[in-house]
Order: sequence, then C-alpha cells, then structure tokens
Amino acid sequence: MNQALSAANTSLYGVVHAAIVALGCAPGLGFIHTGHVLSFVFDIADLYKTDIAIPIAFDIASEPVADIGAATRRAVRDRMKGGAFLEKCVHDIKSLLLDDQEAGDDELAADVVMLWDNNGRQVRAGTAYGDSEDFDTSYAEISGWLEEDW
Repeated sequence: MNQALSAANTSLYGVVHAAIVALGCAPGLGFIHTGHVLSFVFDIADLYKTDIAIPIAFDIASEPVADIGAATRRAVRDRMKGGAFLEKCVHDIKSLLLDDQEAGDDELAADVVMLWDNNGRQVRAGTAYGDSEDFDTSYAEISGWLEEDW
C-alpha cells in the first residue's frame, strides 16, 4: 500500500508541478507547506489526493501486480488523460492567486504571447519591433530563413 501511495503521490506532484511552472508561478512559495522547493506543489496536490492518488493506490494495492509503482503510475496517467485534470488544476491555481475578475477563463483561452517593450507596453510576440524597415520582419519569415540555411 505504501509503494502505491508513494507512486501515486509522486505522479500527482509531477503533473501539478508542470501546471504551476507553466503558469509562471513559483513552486516553492506555498501557503500551507513551507521550507521546501516544492511547497506550492504540495499545497495544490493536496487538493486532489483524496480524489485521485488515494483511490488509485488502494485499487492497485488490492490487485496482484508485478510492479506496483509502474502500475500505479500508469493508472494515474490514465485517470488524467484528456486534459480535464489540467484544466481544473489551472483554474484552481488561478482562483487561489487572483481575484475573481483576473481569474476569468478568457485569459486562459488566449493563444497570444505578449511581451513588454522598452516603454512598458505589451506587444505581440513573434514580431521584431525595430525603428527601420529592416527590423519589421515576422517570426514566421525569420524561421523560414533559418530553415533554408540549415
């Protein structure tokens, strides 16, 4: 049982860690857990342990399997397949860190990466914003040139 719980929790920590880092959050700045580089990961993973890690660990421990760790990791993977868990995790992280207006799903659906220019304005990524026409080249054009040279 202990091996199955350890494997399930480790798998859960990995997925939660990926979501936290993808959102640009610091994995070490936890609310409940402190003093560890993964404190925030542990905080967020605790939200899902009773729904994911514990039931899977008990299911795997009750079956005759050759490799408990591998079977548990596969079961966690299968449970998270489809992306619904990641969407819930991202939504929960945003709702914990942002106020209601900022945590809206519109921001999550946007597929545009923004950068800041020298004047503190947000500009669309993938375009060179220079003063002359020589620098007015899109990322697609530059990547096309690079592919030709390679």
